[in-house]
Amino acid sequence: MLPSYFDQVYIQSLLCHERPFDTMLPCMLVSQSIIPRRFQTKAIYEYTRHTRQYCLSFGIMGLLTILKKVKQKEKELRVLILGLDNAGKTTIMKRVSGEDIHEISPTVGFNIKSLEFNGFMLNLWDVGGQKSIRTYWRNYFEQTDGIIWVVDSVDRWRLEECKAQLHDLLGQEKLAGASLLVFANKQDLGGALSYQEIADILDLKGEAMEGHHWSIFGCSAVTGNGLQTGFDWLVNDISSRIFMMA
Repeated sequence: MLPSYFDQVYIQSLLCHERPFDTMLPCMLVSQSIIPRRFQTKAIYEYTRHTRQYCLSFGIMGLLTILKKVKQKEKELRVLILGLDNAGKTTIMKRVSGEDIHEISPTVGFNIKSLEFNGFMLNLWDVGGQKSIRTYWRNYFEQTDGIIWVVDSVDRWRLEECKAQLHDLLGQEKLAGASLLVFANKQDLGGALSYQEIADILDLKGEAMEGHHWSIFGCSAVTGNGLQTGFDWLVNDISSRIFMMA
């Protein structure tokens, strides 16, 4: 049985490290069944009177099962499309959405598109990559399931900058559990580096990637080559982690 709305709010508050019902006495949490009955036998309650700090520790497998069921009910994935300016982020979003790609202007702010893909609803957030906008990327990190990092494979002069921005992104706490899909875009152009060369330059096998689920694919936003394969990997990776699989 799926947890009630109240249970979901309670669980979400734990994940966000918030303190639900902060004004209540700690003993009331159990005695008045604020904690759902099925959690009470697994809960370990710790309370420090002077600091008013407390935490609830549940059996990890039970909690993950509940969260997976909640996610299964939603069947929605939040995906950020990021990268330096002129990498082809908006073109990729429009191409997979089946929109015209012949007239695309630099993104000032963000674009949002929802589309159905392999039985899931993808909420794509295409955020501008200009230097003046990058400081605002953090405003979009909340509840992100996946990141699509788009690289201009022809722009060799900015690949080190691209690497630095990506590694900084991976260090953000709110993105720690997000799957990372790297698109080495513009493979249809002469002089483009291969996706293997891009992977080496970005140091995707280095320490910054430890603990992250990632993969890289060569693609062309203009022709569409490689996009399907990349999105397949991203959706499968996310769903295998946060959805209850049949």
